[in-house]
Amino acid sequence: MPHKIGFVVVSSSGHEDGFSARELMIHAPTVSGWRSPRFCQFPQEIVLQMVERCRIRKLQLLAHQYMISSKIEFYISESLPEYFVPYQAERFRRLGYVSLCDNEKTGCKARELKSVYVDAVGQFLKLIFHQNHVNKYNVYNQVALVAINIIGDPADFSDDSNITSREKLIDHYLGHNTEDPALEGSCAGKSDYISPLDDLAFDMYQDPEVAQIIRKLDERKREAVQKERYDYAKKLKQAIADLQKVGERLGRYEVEKRCAVEKEDYDLAKEKKQQMEQYRAKVYEQLELHSLADAELMRRPFDSPLQPLVHSGSPRHQPATLSLPQQEERVTENRFADPFPQEKPSSHSLDISPQHPTGDWAPPTIDPPRRTHVAGAYSKTWSHREDALLALYKQLMEMPVGTPKEDLKSTLRASVFLIRRAIRDIVTPVFQASLKLLKMIITQYIPKHKLSKLETTHCVERTIPILLTRTGDSSARLRVIASNFVQEMALFKEVKSLQIIPSYLVQPFKAKSSPHVALSQVALLARLLRDLGLECSGLTADSVMKFSVSALEHRVYEVRETAVTIILDMYKQHGASVLEYLPPDDSTTRKNVLYKTIFEGFAKIDGRPTDAEIRAQKKAATEEAEKRKKEEIKALQGQLAALREMQAEVQEKESDAVKAKNQDTQGRKAAPPDAAEIPDNHYLDNLCIFCGERSDSFTEEGLDLHYWKQCLMLTRCDYCKQVVEISSLTEHLLTECDKKDGFGKCYRCSEAILKEELPRHIKMKDCNPAKSEKLANRCPLCHENFTPGEEAWKAHLMGPAGCTMNLRKTHVLHTAPTLPLGKSPAVTKSGTSGPKAGSKIPTPKGGLSKGSGRTYTKR
Repeated sequence: MPHKIGFVVVSSSGHEDGFSARELMIHAPTVSGWRSPRFCQFPQEIVLQMVERCRIRKLQLLAHQYMISSKIEFYISESLPEYFVPYQAERFRRLGYVSLCDNEKTGCKARELKSVYVDAVGQFLKLIFHQNHVNKYNVYNQVALVAINIIGDPADFSDDSNITSREKLIDHYLGHNTEDPALEGSCAGKSDYISPLDDLAFDMYQDPEVAQIIRKLDERKREAVQKERYDYAKKLKQAIADLQKVGERLGRYEVEKRCAVEKEDYDLAKEKKQQMEQYRAKVYEQLELHSLADAELMRRPFDSPLQPLVHSGSPRHQPATLSLPQQEERVTENRFADPFPQEKPSSHSLDISPQHPTGDWAPPTIDPPRRTHVAGAYSKTWSHREDALLALYKQLMEMPVGTPKEDLKSTLRASVFLIRRAIRDIVTPVFQASLKLLKMIITQYIPKHKLSKLETTHCVERTIPILLTRTGDSSARLRVIASNFVQEMALFKEVKSLQIIPSYLVQPFKAKSSPHVALSQVALLARLLRDLGLECSGLTADSVMKFSVSALEHRVYEVRETAVTIILDMYKQHGASVLEYLPPDDSTTRKNVLYKTIFEGFAKIDGRPTDAEIRAQKKAATEEAEKRKKEEIKALQGQLAALREMQAEVQEKESDAVKAKNQDTQGRKAAPPDAAEIPDNHYLDNLCIFCGERSDSFTEEGLDLHYWKQCLMLTRCDYCKQVVEISSLTEHLLTECDKKDGFGKCYRCSEAILKEELPRHIKMKDCNPAKSEKLANRCPLCHENFTPGEEAWKAHLMGPAGCTMNLRKTHVLHTAPTLPLGKSPAVTKSGTSGPKAGSKIPTPKGGLSKGSGRTYTKR
């Protein structure tokens, strides 16, 4: 059973004089707690060591009324990290954080008691305090913590050992279970039951001496129940209830006495001291009168200095003794509000006021609900059960505001008992009436009568397990009603701050739970994650991911599918941090369809292509390449026909020129012409008209291949893939290329530069300046200036000492037959040895055509 865990303060980042972190080791109404130094650096840190390695179930923090941290983080560790103890590499593991309100609504006159439900194992707890809330009272920008309470049980302690074999046997024969209404209010057999005496509010509002007596009486009450001395147990129960009021009153007197001392009002301080002594003596006298006290119980336990918090109630483990250094001098702060609730004494309880002592110990009597509430709720007729709940609803709504709080609490707990029974009802109207009553109690009854959060916690904790069970009902309608109500209740402002319901939803599935329960649980978690997120909701990335990954193994497909949705939502919010809870993304993992879906979902969230999209892109690229290949083949076939037509035209014109020359010289007697000057009608056969190379392989198809890949005077444009003369490449890029709008001309080197690179190119000033066309040619490949003239291009591009950047110069060139000056077959601006302006020279990409000057571009 979880209980209060004692601890000592190991270290703190600093404190104000008189407000050491060691103050947190003591719980009493007059403790001052810890304060950070004035104008300190944030964050501030405190490390606590628990008296035993334990499983923490609940943390309670009592914040200061105006020195309030905006956020407190919690970390846990099995041992101290290396900066405390050498050779220890253990790191603190982050549990989460809570945000504290700025307290503006109360004018910084009330303290917030924050309860945090956790499930973590360790022995060292670290608290990190962030920047303070700013208000007019906190002039030094400090943060403070009045008290902290740790509730848990030993990590090596089995919950089942709390239930003896005899008790198990009795439960078996009686047919009881942990949800049996007959066990309402009993802690027997409940491993998660937390005693109210272990609550932080008990120690902080109780006189320490009376608190010790109450705990002793509670132990005796449990012993009396085990020995079946029920009358004596009832007497002890009433004594405990009344002593709690006594302790609260003595605590108020003590605070008032301290305040009087600070104000140097010593008369008032003396009066409060005498009032306390008289009141205490009167109460102890009544305890002895009714045989409820003995010498051991009545000894003054706080005559000696206060000791650190140590709980000795663990059935199997006795905590080690921890020494407490000498207490520092404490300075009590001026409080803006009385930390104790001012309540009128109940008219049903024993009158133990100092003014009117009594001689009899009379147990309080609470008026139970009228019989027609009770009888109707247990009726076999479902309409009577519904009417009973609606009548109770009306009675609670009409209850006056001035009703004593003890009566209000008793009525509330009795109502919750009936609600628990009605939630299990199989009739839909009765079930809906119970939900209506529960909602009214949480959202109207408790706020109207200003009851504490403990009452709201009681309502939620007693009903939520049954509600979650009903989410797996065989009736689909009841499942939907139960699920919707759980979600609605989690969003109540009175319940949301308690962070209780989300912690239930991340609990592992029970071995024998129905598929409907599992599906409802994971669906509720997904919905609450979207509604609440992880900020102050009771959920952490660690708890959600661990639950979701375990849900991937569930036998029901819908549960696994919803778990995938939760994991993807977590990835959207927290990114790659969720990957540490999943196996590596490799081919082995992707064989599992769920993990494949998860990782492909991650890719979509990141904007990366999925495997299916990559395969589709590859297929589309392959099809596009095949399509382009077919188009190129078709274009090449058309170009071959154009080449044959062009060659026939050139040969015809050459033949006409020879005939004209022969007619001019006819009749003249001349010496035999030189062999080199003899016209040859077939001179252009097997000849490249650009580089002058002749080869028997230069058939129609061979010349196409030569132009496309081998001719040293030509090159392919990298941007439009057309074959152009190297000498006109710059002009082509600036005026004729499909991408000409993307180029600009450098005023220094006169070359075509991409516009996005042109500013940097000009700024660098490292290009070789160009000369005028009359003085030199400019190579666009090697960026060098060389001898002007058309014939110089052949020497530069084809010669061994020429251009070093011509990538086609990888084969041995065959020197063309030498012709007299002016008879070169190379392309010229005019003449008959080359193609005529406007004639086509085919290429596999649509051919070459002579444009302005000597640039050949795509048609």
